[in-house]
Amino acid sequence: MKRMVLFLATNIAIILVLGVTLRVLGVESILDEQGVGLDINSLLVFAAVFGFGGSFISLAISKWTAKRFTRAKVIQSPQNSTEQWLMNTVQQQAKNANIGMPEVAVYDSPDINAFATGMSRNNALVAVSTGLLNAMTQDEAEAVLAHEVSHVANGDMITLALIQGVVNTFVIFLSRVIGHVVDRVIFKVERGHGPAFWITAIVAEIVLGVLASIIVMWFSRQREFRADAGGAHLAGRQKMISALERLKSSANQPHLPDQLAAFGISGGVATGLKRLFMSHPPLDERIAVLRQGLGATSM
Repeated sequence: MKRMVLFLATNIAIILVLGVTLRVLGVESILDEQGVGLDINSLLVFAAVFGFGGSFISLAISKWTAKRFTRAKVIQSPQNSTEQWLMNTVQQQAKNANIGMPEVAVYDSPDINAFATGMSRNNALVAVSTGLLNAMTQDEAEAVLAHEVSHVANGDMITLALIQGVVNTFVIFLSRVIGHVVDRVIFKVERGHGPAFWITAIVAEIVLGVLASIIVMWFSRQREFRADAGGAHLAGRQKMISALERLKSSANQPHLPDQLAAFGISGGVATGLKRLFMSHPPLDERIAVLRQGLGATSM
């Protein structure tokens, strides 16, 4: 319940900020002065502000959001040998990857999972679950950390926000155009917008959003292969393979909040058309790519 309230409050705040931004930019309507035709420039600004604005505000507060959704505890001063090992390992990997030292956190969950998020390569968070620390060997956990550090080094969070912003902008823009055409051509509304515009625009946005998510998820799967390769380079290919095999054999399925699912080490299982909407490739495919040595360095 607390997560839901936080999620709703965060999204309402984002909408308010974007609404104020549109006011500042002078966008009052997507119609021309006569209220008949679409003002394409205003519509583009409207679509871009909501398309990119939502993605980048979410990215900017991603560390804050992640800590609260998972109740992750950032290690400020290591309290035991495990925390000291986590800090030392991430510090060395970050140095080897030529990025700033990320915040390191642990969150309480039986799932074997980890995630990385943050606004930039030098302002990131790497978090692991207690389930991962309990179930994996130190070598396997090292590989998972290397995978997440590679996400940060590759700039995956920023790139994903950019791609999401682009597709969001097109979805918002095209859905309004479709709604306007239906309103004018089919329902013969001559001025302003009638109910048909809003209903059509909402339906079109849902349909186009589903199609656009296929593009975003395809990119997400490709970045997982790159992060696996990066993890193999930083920690060793066999360690990375062993970590993925451990995930495959685990009975626990990942249960990260939706906002963080794409940034976890494992993304669940899907078949058929559902595979198009997977944020992660199947573990079998990832292991096979590493065994073939594609893009990875054997250490």
